[in-house]
Amino acid sequence: MVDDHLNGVRNAVAAGWRALSRGGTALDAVEEAVVTLEDDETFDAGRGSFLNRDGKVQLDAFIMEGSTLRGGGVGGVERLRNPIRAARKILSESPHVYFVAEGAERFAAEHGIELCDNKDLIIPREVERLRAFQAKTAEQAPDLFAPTISHDTVGAVALDREGNLAAATSTGGTLNKAPGRLGDSSLIGCGCYADNESAAASLTGWGEPIMKLVLAKWAADRVLAGNLPEWISHEAINYLKARVNGHGGIILLDAKGHIGIAHNTPRMAWGLKTEKKEDLGIQR
Repeated sequence: MVDDHLNGVRNAVAAGWRALSRGGTALDAVEEAVVTLEDDETFDAGRGSFLNRDGKVQLDAFIMEGSTLRGGGVGGVERLRNPIRAARKILSESPHVYFVAEGAERFAAEHGIELCDNKDLIIPREVERLRAFQAKTAEQAPDLFAPTISHDTVGAVALDREGNLAAATSTGGTLNKAPGRLGDSSLIGCGCYADNESAAASLTGWGEPIMKLVLAKWAADRVLAGNLPEWISHEAINYLKARVNGHGGIILLDAKGHIGIAHNTPRMAWGLKTEKKEDLGIQR
């Protein structure tokens, strides 16, 4: 499983770097990186996501451009293989920021994105995971904040040659979630944020505590105040734990190329690439 996560991250980094190498923007890079992760069944995004209480996949995604503060998000979609594609269409081709459920799917279809059957997003591993979890919770109330039931959300941050930042986050949410539940990933400033004047951030973890703190914006504001992402990433996760007993991880990037990575979950897979170096790993 660790190798699967590392391989997925490696492929996402390569996809994002290809976009930049071909003259693409930071927005292009984070979109392509996240699409790669949505297509990888290892992660809780796109096909292979956790199932909700009714045994369906419901997906959320958000993408944001640091130069203009434009953003696009979808929530509770059930028929999109790559919700980040729809989010990008909303950012680029709509005056709005969010579409949800059937409205999001209709917008996507009207803008050339093919819809799929929800069954196409479900894999046997997740059917069994849900069955086992529901059997266990019938005997004992679950700890909704447990890292074991809220992990593998995917995200990316990027800085392009023009000095523009972008961020993207995509998720299937938490295992056995109530139908219609929306997490932090697609909410601006919570699980995703980008502003050229501060930083680009993407988060993973239990969404409700992250939402309460608007943590992506919290972190970006502290970078704006003159702090380095390396330090603020750890401070953000410490704040998440101390203030609301939350868990998660964050990747944080400023317009000077400073990078911060931190988490308080058992592991977090990450990867980075610049013109000078490339690295990836499973942080413990």
